[in-house]
Amino acid sequence: MAGTVVFDLDGTLADTSGDLIAAANACFSGRGLGPLLDPVADALIAFHGGRAMLRAGYARIAADTLLPPGAEDEDYPRLLEHYAGCIAQHTRLYPGTARALDLLAEAGHRLAVCTNKPEALAEILLRELGIRDRFAALIGADTLPVRKPDPRPYAAAVAGAGGEIARSFLVGDTETDRKTASAAGVRVALVAFGPEGEALSRLAPEAMLGHFDELPALAQDWLGA
Repeated sequence: MAGTVVFDLDGTLADTSGDLIAAANACFSGRGLGPLLDPVADALIAFHGGRAMLRAGYARIAADTLLPPGAEDEDYPRLLEHYAGCIAQHTRLYPGTARALDLLAEAGHRLAVCTNKPEALAEILLRELGIRDRFAALIGADTLPVRKPDPRPYAAAVAGAGGEIARSFLVGDTETDRKTASAAGVRVALVAFGPEGEALSRLAPEAMLGHFDELPALAQDWLGA
C-alpha cells in the first residue's frame, strides 16, 4: 500500500534564494539603501521568509540612517509584489527533483506541497518550474489561519492528496519542518543540499537526503509500494 509524500518548497524542491533576495534588495533600493543582502552569502536568510530578509537588511544600514516607523509593514507587500514579478528568473529545481517526483508517482505514492510561502505565489512558482501537475494538493502560508510548524497545514496537505497521516512523511530543509513533522507525529527527511547542508543533522531527522535520487528508495522503505 502506497502512501503520501509531502514536500516543503523553498530550499527543498527548488533553490529560490536568488529571486527572494532580489525582491528584498528591490525594497532596500527603493529606500535609497542599495542592495543590502548578498544572493550567495545570505541564501539561508532567504529561506526564513520575507520579513526575516527585511529585518536582516535593516540591521545593516548605517547607525545614522533612520527608517520610518512601520518600515517592515510597508515593505513586506512591496517585497511580495517584486517577487511575483521575478519569481523564476534565478530559481532552479534541485538536481533530480523532477525524476524523483515521477518515480514516486509511478510507485503509487500521492504527492503534496506544504509551504510557508503564500499559496498564490507557490502556485505560480510550481507552474513556472513545470511541476505543479505532480502534486495533488498544495497548502500555503495563508491557506489556513495557521502555518507550519502547526501540524494542521501538514494534515490538510495529506488529506487534500487523499492520503492518511499514518502513511505519510515530510521532506523539508529547516527546523520548522522538523518541528512540523514532530507535531504531526510523522517522520521527516531533511535535505543536505540546501544552504545549511549536513548541519541539519543536528535536528536528528529520521533521514538526511544527499540527493533526490535517494528519495524513491526511502519512500519504499518507509511507505512500501
